[in-house]
This record gives sequence, C-alpha cells and structure tokens, in this order.
Amino acid sequence: MEKDKIILTEEGRQKFEEELNYLKNVVRPQVTEEIKEAKSQGDLSENADYDAARNKQAEVEGRIQYLENLLTHSEIIKNENSGNVVGVGCKVELLSLDKDTVDTYTIVGSAEADPLNGKISNECLLAQAIIGHKVGDKVLVKCAKPYSVKINKVVR
Repeated sequence: MEKDKIILTEEGRQKFEEELNYLKNVVRPQVTEEIKEAKSQGDLSENADYDAARNKQAEVEGRIQYLENLLTHSEIIKNENSGNVVGVGCKVELLSLDKDTVDTYTIVGSAEADPLNGKISNECLLAQAIIGHKVGDKVLVKCAKPYSVKINKVVR
C-alpha cells in the first residue's frame, strides 16, 4: 500500500461518493439559486443574504474538492486475512483486562474514523497494537497510561 493513499472501506467509499453526488446535484444548484435570489435584491455591498450565500458556496465547493481528492487518492481495503486476524475493515470485540469491560470497534482508515460510533482509525494506538493479532491474543496498548486487551472476536 502506498503511503500517500487514503485507506477506505467499501462502505466508506460508498458513503463519500453519495455525499459528493448529493453536494454536486442537489446542494450546489440550491446555492446557485440562493445567490441569484440575493443578487436580485439589489446593492451587493450591504446584502447579508448575498454574503451568506457566497460563504455557503465556498464551503460546499471546498467539501466537493476535499471529497474528490479523497476518492481519487483512496485505496479500498479488501478483507483478505482469515476471519480471526485483526485488520483494517474488520469489527473486533475487545476485553479490557484492566477494567473488565467489553467494547466493540470497527477499524477503518482515518478519513472514516468516528470514535463515538465505534469506528477507530487504523492509525490510533489501540488499532496499531491489535492489527495482525488473532482471537485469544492478549495485547499491551502502549500509550501514556498503557493497558491490556484480549481479542475476543473478529468479524469480517
């Protein structure tokens, strides 16, 4: 895998393509209409609606550019490892040996990371520690306050 490639799961690629399509085909035309409407109000130098529409246009165009770049430079992760080895794109159930709690995470690329919804980046310390390990392995996560986890289950 090339260093400049952005890692995406197939699900993540689809999500970003849908967002790009929506921005280009729905939001962009709406913003264009908002700008036309604001221009029709007259003097642009003191027109708050025009300024707001132009700001919105800049945000939308920036997001479109970001998504196009992301999709152009992405590599879709294929789950080729056996079902009991942790890798990017898999869901893993971990037992915290220090707290005796069970948590489930999906390991994704950094562009898809959403820790509040259980999606962690392959670049975070927890993911780096468990990638390549198998069900039943106990792994030390090296961070400011190291802790140990046991891999209970891996789902591809």
